[in-house]
Amino acid sequence: MAVSKRRTKIVATLGPATNTPEVLDAIIKAGVDVVRLNFSHGEPQEHIELAETVRDRARAYGRQVGVLVDLQGPKIRIARFKTGKITLETDAEFILDSDLDSEAGDSSQVGIDYKKLPQDVKQGDTLLLDDGRIVLWVNDVEGQRVLCRVVVGGVLSNNKGINRQGGGLSAEALTDKDKQDIITAAKIQADYIAVSFPRSAEDIHYARQLLQEAGGRCSVIAKIERAEAMEVIDDIIKASDAVMVARGDLGVEVGDAALPPMQKKIIQRARHLNRVVITATQMMESMITNAIPTRAEVFDVANAVLDGTDAVMLSGETAIGEHPVKVIEAVDRICLQAEQQREIRVSRHRIDSKFEYMDEAIAMAAMYTANHLDVKAIAALTESGKTPLWMSRISSGIPIFALTPHVETLRKMTLYRGVYPVSFTVDHDDHAALNKEVIDELQRQGVVDDGDIVIITKGDIEEQGSTSALKLIRVGDMVEPKRLEKTVNKVKGTLLEE
Repeated sequence: MAVSKRRTKIVATLGPATNTPEVLDAIIKAGVDVVRLNFSHGEPQEHIELAETVRDRARAYGRQVGVLVDLQGPKIRIARFKTGKITLETDAEFILDSDLDSEAGDSSQVGIDYKKLPQDVKQGDTLLLDDGRIVLWVNDVEGQRVLCRVVVGGVLSNNKGINRQGGGLSAEALTDKDKQDIITAAKIQADYIAVSFPRSAEDIHYARQLLQEAGGRCSVIAKIERAEAMEVIDDIIKASDAVMVARGDLGVEVGDAALPPMQKKIIQRARHLNRVVITATQMMESMITNAIPTRAEVFDVANAVLDGTDAVMLSGETAIGEHPVKVIEAVDRICLQAEQQREIRVSRHRIDSKFEYMDEAIAMAAMYTANHLDVKAIAALTESGKTPLWMSRISSGIPIFALTPHVETLRKMTLYRGVYPVSFTVDHDDHAALNKEVIDELQRQGVVDDGDIVIITKGDIEEQGSTSALKLIRVGDMVEPKRLEKTVNKVKGTLLEE
């Protein structure tokens, strides 16, 4: 009996809650697909060692787990208070001062790490601190001081973030720290690197250039967290290998009500443009302390799956939460159930478009055939992972097994929705034998039985290159390669005798 596999991938942030071998093993066994290393914390050597440990433990369980390096980006934050935190009263005056000592904050003023803030704002602007929990109205700007009135007060503690409503802060996407961290990411041989606060495609191109100069070859993710990024969203998506719907800062800048349709748009555009998309921030926030999710969180994860996200990302839930394993198990259950909905298995992706490449045409033909025939699985032999990526853009309930000998390709595909990377080496040029080896592998995976129809896509065995062939096979009907050879020889002998 074929087994059901979760198609939507789970990205889990590592942190203090996962730093024991037992918990790390447990989250791998629970089904995490990609781990996120948050470079806002920790030292380079710690990240290097942690990435290697994850890969070692994944190998021990016969799995591939990708590594995502998340760059800190610009520190658009307030500085610190003498007492650690203060309480702001509504209508009180409060000053953000870029010249103030970073430890000297009090109930009337605080320093700011982002020194360009006085140049970026003007009278009438609204500033949102601590993910919008504190709202300030800008009365005036005097030199390096931003004079504000408190519109929404409350407790404000050290190092909280600053957003300008509507966006427009000019901080560069890549800081000096990020540039050094890119070198560390290259040493780690990270599979993905996420760029924080990009404003344009140029930010992504620059990050890719720095990565290549450092010897890195990983895929680049654009974190969509600025309002102005939405104005050039297609350009940013095209420049990237993947995008992340970073709902924290983005939601603060555009407003809560605008965020849901924006999330849907980003997912739809990313899939249309053949890019991977991750939905992130507060997916299961209550499980930082609670053993079960809220109903709202269940709906949130399920709706992201229904929208077509490739992956959902957990942050504090696994990094500092009390139940890192339980939260992964909960997301796994929710995704599996949402994926059973019939409407998400229907797709018109590229149905009215022309294809640019032969392997793209093969990928689309495979998915069209699979969705219109009772196909149980697709096996895509691949070098770069491009063909399985194209396939995964089509909504379908059919598992795509991506077979490749290349470790980099295997790890990259851990983020593709509905794609299951399998280490597979071809060391001969016998097509019949290869087809049988592929079917044998799918049977070992427990996804096909005798009588099931399987699609195999591959290129020329003799010369590695793009995918150029599609073959339909019914499991159990295949002729053994040796029997086939004997049959061919017998026919040849009969013809010679005649």
